[in-house]
Amino acid sequence: MADLTLRIVRSLRDISARDWDACANPEIASDPRALRPVSDSVSQASPADSVSEDEPFNPFVSHAFLWSLEESGCAVARTGWAGAHAVLERGDDILATAPAYLKSHSMGEYVFDHGWADAYERAGGAYYPKLQVCAPFTPVPGRRLLVRPDAPAGTESALIGGLRALTRKTGASSLHVTFPTRREWEALGAAGLLQRTGQQFHFANPGYRDFDDFLDALASRKRKAIRKERAAALAGGVEIEWATGADLTEAHWDAFYAFYMDTGARKWGRPYLNRAFFSMIGERLADRILLVLARREGRAIAGALNFIGDRALYGRNWGALEDRPFLHFELCYYQAIDFAISRGLARVEAGAQGEHKLARGYMPVPTYSAHDLVDPRLARAVADFLARERRQVAETIQVYGEYTPFRKA
Repeated sequence: MADLTLRIVRSLRDISARDWDACANPEIASDPRALRPVSDSVSQASPADSVSEDEPFNPFVSHAFLWSLEESGCAVARTGWAGAHAVLERGDDILATAPAYLKSHSMGEYVFDHGWADAYERAGGAYYPKLQVCAPFTPVPGRRLLVRPDAPAGTESALIGGLRALTRKTGASSLHVTFPTRREWEALGAAGLLQRTGQQFHFANPGYRDFDDFLDALASRKRKAIRKERAAALAGGVEIEWATGADLTEAHWDAFYAFYMDTGARKWGRPYLNRAFFSMIGERLADRILLVLARREGRAIAGALNFIGDRALYGRNWGALEDRPFLHFELCYYQAIDFAISRGLARVEAGAQGEHKLARGYMPVPTYSAHDLVDPRLARAVADFLARERRQVAETIQVYGEYTPFRKA
């Protein structure tokens, strides 16, 4: 692979959408807005399959999504996200890419290393900048080492080696690849990166006919609880709207942005996304977006933003202007299940954290990250921590699995 060159792209304006998506979403690079039928393999879905290689179109590594984050000013150097995207080339031929950023903080990543940074800096080191390979602000598992399908053997290894070399060349303290697929995680581990695990809750659709069919699979007590929650959420004349594709308007985004800002201000103080970003994705990815709105007397009072893959529905952001019982569960979990079943999607990935999702049909699945720490002293300490953390995560997933809401066979 000596004839390969790693080029660093500071801005996604410097690489065409076609070239990027030929690596990121190769099966539909020629038409990223196309929403194709899901194959019959959906009927074989199970929670263990939820973090997998099976997504032909992952919106979060698409050029449209990443460029919208940059062009809107959300993921740029002044917000601590300096573009350092890796492009592996042979002559003029792009074989692989990786969305990478030189970070000056650890916010917006959802794989937390604040403790590592604090310990290293108290010991006299400089943890920032670090090199982060990820989809910014997006705790959604998927491909991060974006190798073109027809690339020669060894391309992925060359990309990993290039990212490690880039870490050292830039003076970064570390390389972090967050939310890769399990196969990528194993390849990164084989290359010498430290392996970390986490967990999320995902809904798996084994081929339900409708929402009631899903409810019939639950234990009686869980089924009754969900029906009560849904009735309470929609009491008082609350109506639900699904907006996607050409139905999405700037009025929808105005309403949703108000919800997003209210939730963001209450939870973490400084929301990551601005109003321009939502207009941009609404223009570029409309057919891949589901906006679920709750209306009362015609006025939008809450909303949940989802992205649509070929296999999965990805829940991302939510907000509300009225505090109503169970409305969060209705918009973010039950409406997502309903939509996924209606579209024949294999799963719903409802984002980070939230063991309350378990009682609502979302089962625990592992997530992955990999880390290359330049200072061997820090690497040894983190490696010891991660070994213990991996055991704890595995035990937690096992315990959660014993509290399944589904009927016993």
